[in-house]
Amino acid sequence: MANPYLPMWEHIPDGEPRVFGDRVYIYGSHDNPDTDEFCDFCLKVWSAPVSDPTNWTSHGIAFATRDFPGHPSDTDWTDGRLFAPDVVEKDGKYYLYAYIQNAPGCVAVADKPEGPFKLLSRYKHNIENHPDGGIFIDPGTLVDDDGRVYVYCGFLRSYMFEVNPDNMYEVIDGSFKMDIIPNTAPFNFFEACSPRKINGKYYMIYSSAEPTSQLVYAVSDSPTGPFEYKGTLIDSGCDYPGGNDHGSVAKVGDQWVVFYHKMTNGSIMSRVGCVDKLELKEDGTFTQAEMTSQGFEDILNPYRVTNPQMACVLTEGATITERNSFEQCITKITAGSVIGFKYFDFGSHSGSAMKCQLKLDNCYMSGTIHIFADGVPMDAVKKYARPIYPDEPNAEAKKAALEDTSSKVYGFSGKLLEEFSSPEYTGKFGLSREGREIGSVKFSPDCKVVTADVEGLSGKHSIYLLVEGQYKGWGGHYMDGRNLFDLFGMLFKV
Repeated sequence: MANPYLPMWEHIPDGEPRVFGDRVYIYGSHDNPDTDEFCDFCLKVWSAPVSDPTNWTSHGIAFATRDFPGHPSDTDWTDGRLFAPDVVEKDGKYYLYAYIQNAPGCVAVADKPEGPFKLLSRYKHNIENHPDGGIFIDPGTLVDDDGRVYVYCGFLRSYMFEVNPDNMYEVIDGSFKMDIIPNTAPFNFFEACSPRKINGKYYMIYSSAEPTSQLVYAVSDSPTGPFEYKGTLIDSGCDYPGGNDHGSVAKVGDQWVVFYHKMTNGSIMSRVGCVDKLELKEDGTFTQAEMTSQGFEDILNPYRVTNPQMACVLTEGATITERNSFEQCITKITAGSVIGFKYFDFGSHSGSAMKCQLKLDNCYMSGTIHIFADGVPMDAVKKYARPIYPDEPNAEAKKAALEDTSSKVYGFSGKLLEEFSSPEYTGKFGLSREGREIGSVKFSPDCKVVTADVEGLSGKHSIYLLVEGQYKGWGGHYMDGRNLFDLFGMLFKV
């Protein structure tokens, strides 16, 4: 599956990937598309064969704090929302560590990695002045090679402890330790502890506080630290509506990947799971992953319909939303919005002209959609922008924003991170360093499908849409921020 790698209607944020046997499992929270609350009252499990991680299967509800059809509540002391779980295997059993909103956390057990999990116990501890009152926020668990078990938690401040491996829920006296990852620079701990042991080293993946859309990591020679900050794994707010992030790394077959989530429905409470590839270098550090539309796909097919939810670049307030389980679209598309998808393989096309078809709805005004390959140069952003008139409200601030290239460079990595804009990277993938316009098409009220004649492409390319409004006169500022149309799909034809 492309991103999101689960069905378009499913919302599994805070994903903890675990490979058990020949399958990769994802354990996470459960969001909803129409809500003003984080998470739900159940935890679902999905899995895919390591040999075919594009083919995901649902195992249904694995644990719940309220009654669901066919699955009664697993907790009798609380019906709070379930957040950010983790699952580890020890001695043939699978242990679920759950964070429950405003209630003491718990440990559950199952005979199979997909569950269902049955309550084992709440945590047992003698920690005085527990930093979160015994809730144990975002538990990430590590079973070490010697059989010892460590749990890492925290919001704004991190902490860890060791549990009795004989029962998996009793905190060993004296093992509690605060600030395992500092909340000061460069670490800037926010939340979302996810421990991994890789080649004898201890890796802590977590969400940074500046910004919270970044998953970062630190490395230690010991499970109890000290940890050394190593950098960013992915930034899900890079040229995309920002929000919190939570995820981890896994080696699926021979490929290292990072699981994370991105925002949908114009809300930080409606998130979908995504995955992108990264590389573990010989020195033990990871390359920073690029946020793409590919997911577990090696490449995307431009001749099939591209679902709008696959967009990995959305600017100027544009957002993915769901009309229903069958239809997703990008809405709040205004003049200056950029919509991007990475990456497509156009094959060994001869270079003859192509057509790009866009399915639109709810077209309220007129304008032009400019279609770019490989990036949107700043001169194009300025060329198609509405002129700023000296006597319109906030004219100087608007001019400054248009000239601010730091937030308006769309290409290989959004903000042109050095690694993705280097000749080595672009040469490796056969990409042009400079984006270029390959065609355009006009839209008008009530139009449904528009077709642009575009330059013939071959090989690998990203595709971007830059939206130009028609209102360029002195009164054009009254039209700023208006939704021009909703985008329901894109495909190329030859």
